[in-house]
Amino acid sequence: MSSAPISRYPVPELADLPEDLRLRILAVQEKAGFVPNVFLALAHRPDECRAFFDYHDALMLRPSGLSKGEKEMIVVATSGANRCLYCVVAHGAILRIYEKNPLLADQVAVNHHKADLSARQKAMLDFALKVCRDSAELGEADFEAMRAQGFGDEDIWDIGAITAFFGLSNRMANLISMRPNDEFFLMGRQPRSKAG
Repeated sequence: MSSAPISRYPVPELADLPEDLRLRILAVQEKAGFVPNVFLALAHRPDECRAFFDYHDALMLRPSGLSKGEKEMIVVATSGANRCLYCVVAHGAILRIYEKNPLLADQVAVNHHKADLSARQKAMLDFALKVCRDSAELGEADFEAMRAQGFGDEDIWDIGAITAFFGLSNRMANLISMRPNDEFFLMGRQPRSKAG
């Protein structure tokens, strides 16, 4: 286990946080079994932390034409393009769990065209990476290509918004040198053993 700091900025103690943030973090800890470092690192500025996670939840938890796994594919591909270690590792773990595939996250982070994905999912990630790398070049042909794969306009908004949000997240994680939790590295890599 690493003892390196999780951020280059001061990290508040859980007990010192505003009650709403503390309760939110404790709920995540109860579900995950640990506190993801992103919560503690961003709590350096409580108002921004609160806004960040509200927007995260609005994007990632809303009903959508995208599966939970597909949303995580967008995060992992975007984070790979932005060279964000924290988000590749953390969201790679979530992707492995959602898709029940220990290989997929690494493939998507490096080169989604070589990944075990459907043509529809590869088109989704092509679009996401265009939003990530050169959104000014998006044109009607890009939207038509997405519609041809069965994506509706709201799905396309979801893909773009998730990509844009994680562009912010990736840049902040890189700025503050946010370190991934050790727990994320192994999550979803081995099948869970069946009890008894």
